[in-house]
Amino acid sequence: MASYTKIKKTLLVNPKIWLITGVAGFIGSNLLETLLKLDQKVVGLDNFSTGNENNLKEVQGLVSKKQWANFTFIKGNISNLKSCQLACQGIDYVLHQAAIGSVPRSIKDPINTNKSNITGFLNMLVAAKDANVKNFVYAASSSTYGDHKKLPKKEHIIGNPLSPYAVTKYVNELYADVFNKAYEFNSIGLRYFNVFGKRQTPNSTYAAVIPKWIHAIIKSEEIFINGDGKTSRDFCFIENAIQANILAATNTNKKAFNNIYNIALGDRTSLNELYAMLQSVINKKSNIKHSKLIYRDFRAGDVKHSQADISKAKNLLGYRPTHKVKSGIDETINWHLEQNPLGN
Repeated sequence: MASYTKIKKTLLVNPKIWLITGVAGFIGSNLLETLLKLDQKVVGLDNFSTGNENNLKEVQGLVSKKQWANFTFIKGNISNLKSCQLACQGIDYVLHQAAIGSVPRSIKDPINTNKSNITGFLNMLVAAKDANVKNFVYAASSSTYGDHKKLPKKEHIIGNPLSPYAVTKYVNELYADVFNKAYEFNSIGLRYFNVFGKRQTPNSTYAAVIPKWIHAIIKSEEIFINGDGKTSRDFCFIENAIQANILAATNTNKKAFNNIYNIALGDRTSLNELYAMLQSVINKKSNIKHSKLIYRDFRAGDVKHSQADISKAKNLLGYRPTHKVKSGIDETINWHLEQNPLGN
């Protein structure tokens, strides 16, 4: 199996046409940046419900004019089949990232979560299949493990879902499997574990913990920890997730198709450890100190601990995480400080 480095070199010589759904989002825009820098042609689909047009503008400023000319944007919603069909025309690889994320958001609004994450996913499968897309890679989720407590998490052992969001992401996996059995359509699901990095917004009620806490430390705002802080997660830097998507899309190993893979670091960091790490790094870079830490009740729908077994992704996809949590945190904080110089 070819290494990630070799695959990138091959793509530079032999560019493909990619579709990224949710292209204006955190993961989508980072995928876009990487692919354009590899001189790929990219179609992006987004309705800006959770994505941000500023993410696309930032990518535009990071690539050459020639590379940016390889990008075609379609404003559309995956819950509309015609938008999906239009986006899939002439596409080699689909990287399906569009979804309404967040466990608490799904608890508050299960109807729209279902519409985007299940109906939208089915629309994309149908459109990609009918367009004869070579490979369909989609964002699955570690939330699928539900109440299964044994660590590390192995792909074939899951528990009962703890939120509407978890239900939708599990249904995605079931649909992908059925499309292989019924139509011989290939797909690969990537179960992300707490992906973080640049362009992940802190400005949302449902913001992920790392950007939210970085923003709070820079602004000297209160930080809340749900529970005693011993809750742990397998935090995965965005560059690792990008690698997994490109490896999955360009995969030629028949045994690797139609599988689910954990995409993570294979380690655990507690919330207390995360807070200490963020506080230390920001202090060294900007002399900002933070002390407004408040503990409160554990959040409904969350699991206590999460850690992935990534051996399957290593063995079948050639996945090799390049960034540990600390190095990823360092790059992420640099980006946030550029957005908010010295906390201003």
